[in-house]
Amino acid sequence: MALAAAARLGRRLGGPGPRRGHWAAAGRPRSRREAAEAEADAPVFQYAGERAQRADRIFVWGFSFSGALGVPTFVVPSSGPELRAGLRPRRRIQAVPYRLELDRKISSAACGYGFTLLASRTKDVTKVWGMGLNKDSQLGFHQSRKDKSRGYEYVLEPSPVPLPLDRPQETQVRQVSCGRAHSLVLTDREGVFSMGNNSYGQCGRAVVEGEIYRESHRVHRLQDFDGQVVQVACGQDHSLFLTEKGEVYSCGWGADGQTGLGHYNISSVPTKLGGDLAGVNIAQVATYGDCCLAVSAEGAVFGWGNSEYLQLASITDSTQVNVPRHLPFSGVGQVKQAACSGTGCAILNGDGHVFVWGYGILGKGPNLVETALPEMIPPTLFGWTERNPEVQVSRVRCGLSHFAALTNKGGLFVWGKNVRGCLGIGRLEDQYFPWRVTMPGEPMDVACGVDHMVTLAKSFI
Repeated sequence: MALAAAARLGRRLGGPGPRRGHWAAAGRPRSRREAAEAEADAPVFQYAGERAQRADRIFVWGFSFSGALGVPTFVVPSSGPELRAGLRPRRRIQAVPYRLELDRKISSAACGYGFTLLASRTKDVTKVWGMGLNKDSQLGFHQSRKDKSRGYEYVLEPSPVPLPLDRPQETQVRQVSCGRAHSLVLTDREGVFSMGNNSYGQCGRAVVEGEIYRESHRVHRLQDFDGQVVQVACGQDHSLFLTEKGEVYSCGWGADGQTGLGHYNISSVPTKLGGDLAGVNIAQVATYGDCCLAVSAEGAVFGWGNSEYLQLASITDSTQVNVPRHLPFSGVGQVKQAACSGTGCAILNGDGHVFVWGYGILGKGPNLVETALPEMIPPTLFGWTERNPEVQVSRVRCGLSHFAALTNKGGLFVWGKNVRGCLGIGRLEDQYFPWRVTMPGEPMDVACGVDHMVTLAKSFI
């Protein structure tokens, strides 16, 4: 029985090729016939090798009632006595990673305020799926389910998001991004598409007074950029676009200077930013609340927007900055990535070290509540030791009030406000130091929202 089970397991794992077991009767040599019969009857073993295909996985956790986790049974009991008795939904909070069953290879994920977008680089017609709150059609057109007791309009499971593509079988989706109630979809051939609430021009089109966004079919194509867009980033009610030329464009709500256009008005047309970004080759942009960061190809950091929480206090006492400014940080090395929460910021340098500043739970314990200058989180908190000196952080992300970091050794660490279990650590208390999230897979990328998270992972074997 054990051998049969092992054979079945070997066949499931896949690998470089089959091998047959050989056993001889103790004490005497076997004849050729016996050897041939033993060869034919022996179980087949197939070992997982370098060519074994690791399966794609999606894990979700946090607040479920919005539908953002894409698991309908968390929200509404599917059948049986619970449904007939009118009992409350089964699971309000999913406090640990839960595997989302979606038979697609997802390459990009984004978490908005109670909703999620998933995208695949497939050339099939369906390339983007959405789930969660959809009151403003931030997930495209869906006849939303409405729960009168909570006032939610939501999509309970991953559902196709239709895009008006001219060449759907040739075009691929590179990235998705989500704001408070709008979304951006970046393609490789047909520009950027925007959906959802456009009250402040964040979708990059003219604001229509009194426009009804509920169950809207409007998906807007943005193409008026000097060069191809290679990254998009949604803030709360604004949008950023990075082109292949290293130039940054913005549109949307500008009351805190987050559009970086030198004023505090709304802007419905994506416009190129100047200020200290003029002539600088930008490699990455980051925003989620109302503060923005940009990282140059040379490793310099720039910021604009809201500074009520000391995000830009290194260059000004003002709480608002409406034009990009260079942040003259010393001792941080060459910066590779940046991330913004609602009140705090993080950067990652070329040595894999994480620096944080701003206000809130920043990751260095309860005694560090605010700082205007970046402070490094000890690498040991991400698994670095003298025996494992090669461990370093490879990606850093932010939600509205929490942080996440991925290491080059497959570790996912989180810290910050644990709003409705969004940290995925199995408890609801806030986390003041980086804490490793446990899941049955290797995290490859992560998206953070307000009260939920999504991780793209690979199976271990």
